[in-house]
Amino acid sequence: MGAYLLPLGAVLIWSVNTVVSKMAAGSISASEIGFFRWLVAALLFTPFVLPGIWRLRAVIKPLLPRITVLGVLGMVIYQSLAYYAAHYTTATHMGIIGSLTPMLVLALAVFLLGQPLTRGGVWGSLLAILGVALVVSSGNLAHLASEGLNLGDAMMLLAMLAYAIYNILLKRWPMPALKTVQLLYLQILVAVVVQFPLYLLSPKTGLNASNMGLVAFAGIMASIAAPLLWMKAINALGPSRSSMFFNLIPVFTAIVAFATLHEPLALYHAVGGVMTVAGLLLAELWKTPLHARKSADQATSSSAT
Repeated sequence: MGAYLLPLGAVLIWSVNTVVSKMAAGSISASEIGFFRWLVAALLFTPFVLPGIWRLRAVIKPLLPRITVLGVLGMVIYQSLAYYAAHYTTATHMGIIGSLTPMLVLALAVFLLGQPLTRGGVWGSLLAILGVALVVSSGNLAHLASEGLNLGDAMMLLAMLAYAIYNILLKRWPMPALKTVQLLYLQILVAVVVQFPLYLLSPKTGLNASNMGLVAFAGIMASIAAPLLWMKAINALGPSRSSMFFNLIPVFTAIVAFATLHEPLALYHAVGGVMTVAGLLLAELWKTPLHARKSADQATSSSAT
């Protein structure tokens, strides 16, 4: 039972951080908070983790390509796109789109991990996608079909795809020689190095009283606490089961955004959110293989002859 507190704590922190991302859009540039959050995390981690990393340098060297890919996907693309998306869409939209991650993980697990496709996965995916479409179209699906996604919603979809791939690779590339905190630290260093050029080339607001608290939350809670909880959850529960906790992100995010940013909650938010969560639960609970009935019919036919 305690293992389920790991992903629950992570998604709660990330839900709050979604609102923090929206708040940051008006007080600090996306490139700045994207760089500073990982720099803060790296500075806090270094005194405690670097000595162990140095002792394992011979073991780590052949793992560097995989660690770099994980860092770019999970720490740079996913997180940075969310900060840029916050300039063009609401925190509520970001939370609901973020809840699609389990579906993306499920789809990738079928192709990359050989996980069997289930009827719940198919029908649940369709229901969840329809729910997200209802939200991003502001309740008008015809408008979405004619105009397409707004830039912020499209960025969030790309961010969640990157994070879904990250989850799959994290499970497919086990690194037992490294502790969870060591693997996270190395990915954070990748994020600092990769984002530094973008930080240098982008316009700067600078740290001030209005944004330092946001950077601190992103650097400590969202960059250290949540990833640690999530990586431990992946190891304990697996990517598919852990990702189902993303169901709670739209609920948590909408509540926090309503309370802090006074973002309006419309009927289509509720309907789309319920459809998304219902679809994800359907995928998790209805485990009948897609071709089970067909196989059963074939077996009956063979025994009859």
